Amino acid sequence: MDAEAGIIAAFVRDEGLPEDFETLAERLHRPLAARLASWAVEHHSPLVVGICGPQGSGKSTLVALVEQLLAARDLKVATLSIDDLYLIRAERTRLAHEVHPLLATRGVPGTHDPALGLAVLDALGRQGATALPRFDKAADDRAPQGRWPRVEGPVDVVLLEGWCVGARPQPTALLAAPINALERDEDPDGAWRGFANAALTGPYAPLFARLDHLVLMTAPDFATVRAWRGQQEARLRQRLAAEGRDPSLAMDDAALDRFVAHYERLTRWIAADLPGVADVVVRLDERRWPGEALA
Repeated sequence: MDAEAGIIAAFVRDEGLPEDFETLAERLHRPLAARLASWAVEHHSPLVVGICGPQGSGKSTLVALVEQLLAARDLKVATLSIDDLYLIRAERTRLAHEVHPLLATRGVPGTHDPALGLAVLDALGRQGATALPRFDKAADDRAPQGRWPRVEGPVDVVLLEGWCVGARPQPTALLAAPINALERDEDPDGAWRGFANAALTGPYAPLFARLDHLVLMTAPDFATVRAWRGQQEARLRQRLAAEGRDPSLAMDDAALDRFVAHYERLTRWIAADLPGVADVVVRLDERRWPGEALA
């Protein structure tokens, strides 16, 4: 067994993943790490790679393993999730009062702090320790700074992962018709979706402009995304119970249906728009397996 195969086997064991994950890792994670390593050699530090994929598609697992594989190649890596850049609850509450009630729910562009992301990217390119923001989804608020992990810089590679990383605004004409019941009933004039779209043109653009490369994962359809997100929420309930916290902090099916409706428009748009601009496109099946091995 070579060194990378050993890293993959240990990762599967430590994370409690099914044995066939090793086969998946040989098709996807290992060749992707090799691709990123080749980019890093050719690029100034830090190389910033966006990892975009719908909710529940396996982004967190992918970047965790890829980070280990890159570290084995003597590359210093920092991973940042766009979810950890969510505005604190008080700021989203203010937006809900001043702009639109739907902005109380985290998710769409306009509910993150892109400036914080830019500051972190800048810091990771310098000497010294950088604290990486963390968001507590169960508490629906940013975690205390004392719980933020610290990375010693400068790093060689930054992996910025998230469901809307690299997203581009929709043409205005596409915003007119509601895409689901949430938009039809609670955003009849399009103010909320217009605000989110404008955020991509405005404050999110400088953050996404920092991406040197973009890796895109897509789902077969949005029903699959809902199923994947439900699996995530089930795991959250298990984790809360194991930590002695209230499992009801996780969403039930009705709450989850409403929650994912916030993401539907942009998830569908990303799947249609970004394959034409991403450096790597991975089309996943319902099992989260790529249709073909990554070369």
